[in-house]
Amino acid sequence: MSEPFSLLLPVYAADNPTHFMRAFDSSVRDQTRPPSEVVLVQDGPIGVDLDRAVHRAIATAAVPVVHEVLVDNVGLARALERGLARATHEIVARMDADDVSLPERFERQLPVIEAGADLVGSGMLEFLDDDGLIVGRRVPRVGAAEIERYARFHDPFNHPTVVYRRSAVARAGGYQPLGRMEDYWLFARMIHTGAAVENLADPLLMYRVGAGAYTRRGGWDQWRSELALQRALRSIGFTSRWQAMRNLGVRGGYRFVPERIRRVAYRRFIAGGG
Repeated sequence: MSEPFSLLLPVYAADNPTHFMRAFDSSVRDQTRPPSEVVLVQDGPIGVDLDRAVHRAIATAAVPVVHEVLVDNVGLARALERGLARATHEIVARMDADDVSLPERFERQLPVIEAGADLVGSGMLEFLDDDGLIVGRRVPRVGAAEIERYARFHDPFNHPTVVYRRSAVARAGGYQPLGRMEDYWLFARMIHTGAAVENLADPLLMYRVGAGAYTRRGGWDQWRSELALQRALRSIGFTSRWQAMRNLGVRGGYRFVPERIRRVAYRRFIAGGG
């Protein structure tokens, strides 16, 4: 039996109004199986143009929209937690404000959840900001055993693609701030607490790769986030001491290589798509 589901979409000041509208429409109006509601979390003050886009999206949506406005910018993890608290339905699909869902995304993913999975992701295509040129493809690992093995070193899910059950997220402790690592940290805890997981290898989302996408993945701040992640994974027994040392050496060292090398290494060694 088909179950209703919520779409969880955060937006903040740096988002592009045009990209936001395309993300919204592609995940609602253009879907062969649209969500039952949208939970739109506005993370702090936004500019005039983006505010107009948000209200236009709400006014033209064919499904109810819960508009959760946060007075201050609290960061992605806390914004998503606020959104999950406002969602009406047990099943929640994630979406970011600058990506594009392909039309059959939810029609493909929801049956996997309805068949018993707690968390399902998919592959995705990388495209450039300016001309829509496809520049990469991330193909995730599939099968629960392979996903669990792979998760000891890599984030096994492409975060913008996931659909999950709220109860499984809550059982794992929800989103917790951890630099840019909050998604990996959540998914590791979900696996660790027994969530049933799966991936669809086919790309069901287009992921926007803008200027500076790989610059932001390097430097000392990211290294410190990586260190915090590895300590956290080790603290719950998700990784062994040897695995933690290996991860910090490889994943941490990646933060300091030249950007042109980082771009290639990210897809091979770091990203959810192997």
